[in-house]
Amino acid sequence: MLLTADKDPMGAAIADYLKNGKAGKLRVFSSMFEEDEIPVSQLFRTFRQMPPLEQTALRLSRGKILDVGAGSGCHSLALQEMGQQVTAIDISPLSVEAMRERGVKEVRLQNFFDRRLAGPFDTILLLMNGSGIVGKLENLPAFFLRLKELLAPGGQLLLDSSDLSFLYEDEAGNLDIAPEDPYFGEIDFQMRYGQIQGDPFDWLYLDFNTLRLYASQASFHAEIVEKGEHYDYLARVCRAE
Repeated sequence: MLLTADKDPMGAAIADYLKNGKAGKLRVFSSMFEEDEIPVSQLFRTFRQMPPLEQTALRLSRGKILDVGAGSGCHSLALQEMGQQVTAIDISPLSVEAMRERGVKEVRLQNFFDRRLAGPFDTILLLMNGSGIVGKLENLPAFFLRLKELLAPGGQLLLDSSDLSFLYEDEAGNLDIAPEDPYFGEIDFQMRYGQIQGDPFDWLYLDFNTLRLYASQASFHAEIVEKGEHYDYLARVCRAE
């Protein structure tokens, strides 16, 4: 699914910031959390301004690279400055237009799950809690099938995510989750920028053990490359030998 301009609050915020050097509030709503805000300036960060996990991911990227959900193109631009070959994709037409204006050489308005997107790619990047595009835990098998289609032999997925289980720990540190409860990493979101309100969407935060389990079932090997300071981590996923 691709967005339209009237349902693309993040794209509108990116376009405003690119044009004016500033933007209004990009508001984020969820039935599970209080209202939050994404500082739009952070979507335009340089390599030096990126958190360590993202810097590590870019340094590890090699070969033909696919930047999924590329947004304003900050990761793709950093890779280009490193001399890398990168294709940036996003479902936001306004973001795609902004990336082209900013100088990203290869940009496509495309969904990761669109079969018209063909590989092979040596590195696939899913950054900024990139596991979110999977939506629901039940979609992970289909995600790994898609990964098999797009990754070159010996290729790698570099993905960062966050383990939200800490939100459900009791005072003794045990998880207070019933077996019938939904997976704790399944979150619903909706964004608003000025008068532009996007449709609600599902976003998946993955704890590493769950990622490793589903990867193994799909004949992939997952390993933690680096841990962040706020229950986040960067993982590398490759085809199992």
